[in-house]
Amino acid sequence: MASSIKSTALEPTRAELARAGAWERLRRLVPVYGLMVLAAALALLFTILLPDTFPTLLNLRSIISDKAIIATLSLAVMIPMVTGKIDLTVGYGIVLWHILAISLQTRFGFAWPVAVACVLLLGAGVGFLNGLLVEVAQIDSFIATLGMGTVLYAIAMWHSQGRQIVGVAPDGFYAINGTDLFKLPITGFYVLALAVALWIVLEYLPLGRYFYAIGANPKAASLNGIPVRRYTIVAFVASGLLTAFAGVLLASKLRIGQASVGLEYLLPALVGAFLGSTTIKPGRVNVWGTLVGVTILAIGISGIQQFGASFFVEPLFNGATLLVAIGIAGYAQRRRGAGSSRTTAADERTENRTDYRTDNRTDNRTAARSGGSSASKPTTTQGDKT
Repeated sequence: MASSIKSTALEPTRAELARAGAWERLRRLVPVYGLMVLAAALALLFTILLPDTFPTLLNLRSIISDKAIIATLSLAVMIPMVTGKIDLTVGYGIVLWHILAISLQTRFGFAWPVAVACVLLLGAGVGFLNGLLVEVAQIDSFIATLGMGTVLYAIAMWHSQGRQIVGVAPDGFYAINGTDLFKLPITGFYVLALAVALWIVLEYLPLGRYFYAIGANPKAASLNGIPVRRYTIVAFVASGLLTAFAGVLLASKLRIGQASVGLEYLLPALVGAFLGSTTIKPGRVNVWGTLVGVTILAIGISGIQQFGASFFVEPLFNGATLLVAIGIAGYAQRRRGAGSSRTTAADERTENRTDYRTDNRTDNRTAARSGGSSASKPTTTQGDKT
């Protein structure tokens, strides 16, 4: 199972790189590390153009603080994408979850750990419902999660009555987002820990191999004994849990709850996840590629904003990047499919040649035992007898 999954990715193996020439090696590595080089080039460009503001600790702290929530949502989107599904509730769920994280404490008197635990459980529950809609009710994941997300947004509007939810929460709750570690926001370390955990699960545990097998071919995965329905639901539950965690981070950051905040995170989260499928392991959704995609967004938007760009530039940049990311991801998938087809065809030709040679050897041995080869004896027909 693991070998078949590995063969569907476009990243070259060490043996392939060893056999390839310098130009071919470069051509094979560009799709793998191209976005990382682009991110480094953007950072260098803005460092040269904005030497007083861009390459500073203050700017790095600002980028981490602003993009940690987007990175968390991108990882949430990525998990169902591994199984071939998409979860749009991340952009709507974060609206409700950050409102509840505040209101449970300020209106209902919950202790902040209890409020956080309730939000996380509700997020996982919504993910479970998404999985049921997709796998049991057989509704397309785009439609199911869009409908569920709209319901969540309506609940957020009803609960808040369209007004801000303001109140004083304990300092421990504010410390979830407001603490520094090594002079950097602690939210960046949350993202790093989540990324490492997901990387281990997806790359080294059977659960991750099952996810990739389902995403590559759910019918084949089912025939190989993988319970597709169960693991797809698990993927949606994990996505809902991470979305709720992002809502807690947002509530701790804003210290208020309002229904007008949160939806702007949906598009960047999708961009990061789709960009992630075009790098590190092109053609496969992967953890580190997702973080590279978010990094490109963070560097590009930060640099553009410091140039004093208009307010519409950020959504324009996000939308254009999403289109490019989807185009590149589609191209990578086609390349992967073409490569798999060529490999299958080559295997069939090799098998046919082997069978042909085996049959010839068998015929020759049979003819030799009967007193000579069939080629040396003339064939007698009825006409010859006459």
